[in-house]
Amino acid sequence: MNPLLAGLFLYIAAQLAIGVIVSRRVRNEDDYLVAGRSMGYTLSVFSIFATWFGAEACSDAAGTVYSDGLSWTSTEPYAYGVAIALAGVWLALPLWSRKLTTIADLFRERFSPGVERFAALLLIPTSLFWAAAQVRVFGHVIAGASGFDHGAAMVIAAGVVIAYTTFGGMLADAVTDVVQGAALVIGLVVILVGMLGELGGLEPALASIDSARLHFAPEENGSWLEIAEAWTLPIVGSLVAQELIARMCSARSGTVARRSALAAGLLYAAVGSIPVLLGLLGPAVLPDLAQPDELLPEFARTRLSTLAYTLFAGALVSAILSTVDSALLVSSSLFSHNIVGRARPNLDERSKLLVARSCTVGFGLVALALASTATSVGDLMELTNGFGSAGIFVLLVFGLFTRFGGTTAAFTALALGAATFVVGYLGAWSFPYLASLAAAFGGYMLVARLSAAQPR
Repeated sequence: MNPLLAGLFLYIAAQLAIGVIVSRRVRNEDDYLVAGRSMGYTLSVFSIFATWFGAEACSDAAGTVYSDGLSWTSTEPYAYGVAIALAGVWLALPLWSRKLTTIADLFRERFSPGVERFAALLLIPTSLFWAAAQVRVFGHVIAGASGFDHGAAMVIAAGVVIAYTTFGGMLADAVTDVVQGAALVIGLVVILVGMLGELGGLEPALASIDSARLHFAPEENGSWLEIAEAWTLPIVGSLVAQELIARMCSARSGTVARRSALAAGLLYAAVGSIPVLLGLLGPAVLPDLAQPDELLPEFARTRLSTLAYTLFAGALVSAILSTVDSALLVSSSLFSHNIVGRARPNLDERSKLLVARSCTVGFGLVALALASTATSVGDLMELTNGFGSAGIFVLLVFGLFTRFGGTTAAFTALALGAATFVVGYLGAWSFPYLASLAAAFGGYMLVARLSAAQPR
């Protein structure tokens, strides 16, 4: 067995062991889905950071900057850092104080059980296709390191994630995220040090960056509306993401939730700046790459020692694992808690826990099946990133901070937001997400005002 493959298998085995050990502390649904609301600063900060910092934050961000330069339309990592920090400042305390398990719980309390179920059904596909895409990338990593058939590698990848997520739930996710977050930082620093060394140090490296590749004026790289579209989707989508809300609600206090999200947002932007810098330096080190998103793997493969390459591969695996386990847990929590749990309100805690774990296994297998159809997953990723989140955001704002609007307005916002985005996406509109936000907000306001004007 080659050293790289041995290192990856040892790392993956450690993740599985953590899941099994942590599972001993999981006794009920609350423990499984929100870690018994016991997470302190270390678990909360690294869990939020590592969950968001996926493989695309490493390779795609560097590749985009490598090919197109840095501009206001380059949203990774800064839009996501802003979203996470904003969630801490604005949403963490009011959400935590309500003792929610999922964001759909808020909609049940504020609007109706029907709105809760509709919102859950809109949120599940986003997490499920995201998990499928990550499983496919994980399969590529294992296949590349081992020589296994890609299909077999994806089965291994899915099996690992399903196993430790099913065993330990949110707490296992959080504990492994600390390990994965540290591995991410180490791996990126290794690449950065290697690239700076090849360019002769920090000053020569910075001098190698072509200033023409830094585009900050809208007229040079798209209109203000294009910039607004590029930034609004990741910010609004992240603010309403169940992955983030679950972690804030898993904190041991509202103060921990608020400060942890703020710290995680800052950490995300800081660590995410490393791939951005690598993308700017890349043309001087590896010019004329056919596939720009292969910048980091190609540099690691061709320039680094076996140990350093293994550290980078561990970082990439960490990014994937920390994202896909969270996506599976989100799908499971929304379906088991907000759909099955509401249909079967008399289930005892042991049965609820069994349902949640069974849903994790089931959605993991669905993600594996989707990952096996690469074209479908790739085509749907952009669609699912924006699908439904506009209406969810409108309901979150009105439902959390006002008493304006009721059930009919909520259904209208959810339906109009999702439908407008789908039509805009399929119709290749320039600003489908801004249009979906406008439709969801306008529909909610109109129906709420008409309902308020009706005589009682």
